[in-house]
Amino acid sequence: MNKLSVNYLGLNLQNPIIVGSSGLTNDIHEIAELEARGAAAIVVKSLFEEEIISSTTDDLNKMRSSGFIYPETLEYFNLDDIDDPVSNYLKFLKDAKKEVKIPVIASINCITSEGWTDFTKRIEDTGADAIELNVFPLSSDPRRSAEENENTYFEIAQKVTDVTKLPVSMKISYFHAGLANFIERLSRTKLKGLVLFNRFYNVDFNLDTFGYSNSHVFSTPAELSNSLRWIAIMSGRVNCDLAASTGVHDGYGAIKQLLAGAAAVQVVSTIYKNGKEQISFILQQLEQWMNRNGYNSIAEFKGNMSYDKTYNPAALERVQFMKYFNEK
Repeated sequence: MNKLSVNYLGLNLQNPIIVGSSGLTNDIHEIAELEARGAAAIVVKSLFEEEIISSTTDDLNKMRSSGFIYPETLEYFNLDDIDDPVSNYLKFLKDAKKEVKIPVIASINCITSEGWTDFTKRIEDTGADAIELNVFPLSSDPRRSAEENENTYFEIAQKVTDVTKLPVSMKISYFHAGLANFIERLSRTKLKGLVLFNRFYNVDFNLDTFGYSNSHVFSTPAELSNSLRWIAIMSGRVNCDLAASTGVHDGYGAIKQLLAGAAAVQVVSTIYKNGKEQISFILQQLEQWMNRNGYNSIAEFKGNMSYDKTYNPAALERVQFMKYFNEK
C-alpha cells in the first residue's frame, strides 16, 4: 500500500490531492497532465443547473417564470449559442475516463432541486466515479426563511442520491447560523462526503464602465483557516467523509487539513499560480514531513488535531481567544 493513499467517497486514491472543479479540469490533455503530475483524482468543471434545464423548452419556460428562485441567472447564458451542453458534458466525461486512470468526479453547480436531478442517472453511463454537487445559492431573498434555504440542500441531496448508485458529495458554503448542526444533519443523508467550503464569486464594480467584475478570483493561504477550523470541529462528528477546499497552496496546508480530519484535499488556485508541478511539490512536502515524524501512513495522523483529539478544543471554538493568543 502506498504510504500516501487514502479513501474518499469509497474510492481508493493514491494520495489525498484532488484537483477541484475549474478551468483546469475542462480539457482532456490538461487532465492527463494533472494525472502525470500526481493528482489522485479530478473534479470536472461544473455543468450548471441552468444549462441542464435549458435543454427543453418546457423547462426553459419554467426558468423564466416568477416561480424560479433566481430567474435573473438566465442573463448570464446566451442560450442561442449553447450547443447541447448536456450531451457535450456527458461525452467529455466518457473521454476523460478513457484518457486517465485516476477517478473522474462529475460536478453539477445547482441552486434548486427542480427539473434536473434525473440527469445524474445519465452520468453513471459515462463511467464517472462519483458526483460532486456544488450547491451555490445565496440567501439574498428576504422573503425566504433560513429553514427554506437550508431545505434546498436536503431536497437536492435526496433527489440525486435516490436516482444514482454513484457516491455523491456536496460542496457547501459556511453561511449558515447553525453550521455544526447543518453539517451533521447533512452527513446523516445518503451523501458520502461533504466539501468544506465553497468559495463564492466575489463581485466588484468597475468605476469607469459601471459594470460588474470579478474580485479576488484566486484564494490565498490566509483563507485556509476557515475550512481548517470547521473540519477540525466536525471530523469526529459526521457520518461521511470531509474534504477540504480553499486556501491549500502547499504541502503544509494539506498536512494541516489532514491533521484536522480531512479525508482529501482539493486544490485549484495554487496550480493556476504555480503551475501543475505544484502538485508534485505538495506531495513531496507531505512525504518528507511524514518521514521526519515517523508516519508510515496518513491514517496514523489523520484527525490528530481534531476537536475530539486535541488537548485544547477551546482554540477551535473561541472566535476571540484572548487568553492564549494575545499574551506576550
